[in-house]
Amino acid sequence: MKALGIAATGMLAQQTNVDVISNNIANANTTGFKTSRAAFQDLIYESVSREGVLTSEQGTATPTGIDIGLGVQTAGTVRLNTQGGLSATENSLDLAIDGTGYFVVNMPDGSRAYTRDGSFRLSAEGELVTLQGYSVDPGIVIPENTQNIEISEQGVVMAYVENDPAPVELGRLTLATFINEGGMRPVGNNLLEATVASGDELAANAGDPGVGVIRQGYLENSNVNIIQQITDLIAAQRAYEMNSKTIETADQMMSTATRMR
Repeated sequence: MKALGIAATGMLAQQTNVDVISNNIANANTTGFKTSRAAFQDLIYESVSREGVLTSEQGTATPTGIDIGLGVQTAGTVRLNTQGGLSATENSLDLAIDGTGYFVVNMPDGSRAYTRDGSFRLSAEGELVTLQGYSVDPGIVIPENTQNIEISEQGVVMAYVENDPAPVELGRLTLATFINEGGMRPVGNNLLEATVASGDELAANAGDPGVGVIRQGYLENSNVNIIQQITDLIAAQRAYEMNSKTIETADQMMSTATRMR
């Protein structure tokens, strides 16, 4: 009886589904977080009878065959890169990308990571860094005695130093885009890495065609829809229960067969 194995694959798949949904709900308030969903695909089929088999000397054939599937497996997790809502923070170092693109982060090992979390701060040397202390490309350093910082929608960073009415341009924040954003690998701390699937980063300036703009004093909320996640969670729970019921039914059928004399 194949039902036991088939139902077991269904339970494993729904367990993965619940894990993904749980992570979405847990990160409902994580800055810049993007919802993921589990994608599934059916397994190979066992062909009991082929379609098109001749049934008479006159050439009639069976219109359909008998194919029994062997269950389901998780094909991957799909990240939904839709825009999250923007929340005003009144902090001049909080930045949000309104549209496509990622902030570029220089990692301590020399690699590059990417984030939608613009909760930036200043290091002891006055450099613009993430909450983990990683440098934000291209390495903006704020001078001492800076009274105010202005960052334009195009990413140009201006500083008003002491009582000088003329601002000093410190540099321009660059953004990165990818042909396949879904192929990027999440590594924690609100960071993503480029992979072979995502392709290499495409350097861009904020406000370029097809690239978002930077909003100073805002942060991007997660795009998690709690109501949808709760609905998906209930559906996953019911699917898990139905698969477990299938195992119970198959067990009862096998028990009945062994009691026959």
